Amino acid sequence: MAGNLYVVATPIGNLEDLSFRALRVLRQVEAIACEDTRQTIKLLSRYKIKKRLISYFQPKEGQKIPQIIRLLEEGKDVALVSDSGTPGISDPGFRLIREAISRELKVIPIPGPSALTAALCAAGLPTHRFLFSGFPPAKKERTKKLLKSLRDEEGTIIFYLPPRKLAEFLEAVEEILGNRSSVLARELTKMHEEFIRADVRTLREKLGRIVLKGEFTLLICGKSRKNDNPVFLD
Repeated sequence: MAGNLYVVATPIGNLEDLSFRALRVLRQVEAIACEDTRQTIKLLSRYKIKKRLISYFQPKEGQKIPQIIRLLEEGKDVALVSDSGTPGISDPGFRLIREAISRELKVIPIPGPSALTAALCAAGLPTHRFLFSGFPPAKKERTKKLLKSLRDEEGTIIFYLPPRKLAEFLEAVEEILGNRSSVLARELTKMHEEFIRADVRTLREKLGRIVLKGEFTLLICGKSRKNDNPVFLD
């Protein structure tokens, strides 16, 4: 009988966010495929778990897929984790999951933390419809092309951004999408968690007073058919 591939969501900051089910799975599997073994060891040490770790990261995912599939076909359970949050959501995982499914191996999600949903639920922007765009393209022109394709999107638009890209990206957003209501979330679930709610222009002006550390989640209000896009008070 083949083993199961568990897709396990892990904390995005606060280690207390690991679910009881995720903890049980991590304790029972034969091996854990992880994005960065150094990050995963921190979590496992917190809960006194010792397991075989398989380094599974972009862009070398393909090299480790045969090894993980072989374990599953031998009847051994494997957990897939990323450095934080839910595997496959702007993190490694898709290629392995797709290969496992193609071989009729069982893939079981263990839901939990995600910066996407954590930011969205507390942002104060509409949640009935949203579009997750992950990390924008590396090249400026491709980023602008992407933003132009989103001009008529009515749902809240969500991006992940590294600090070095923040200023340039907000400039492009204001140029192409206009001065919309937006929310910048940082240090989610951590001691210095912060939500900065303002229009895009004001966010740009505030960048000099924001600690540019870690990854940011940026939420932008979608286009309103009634032209009543709300603007947060500064």
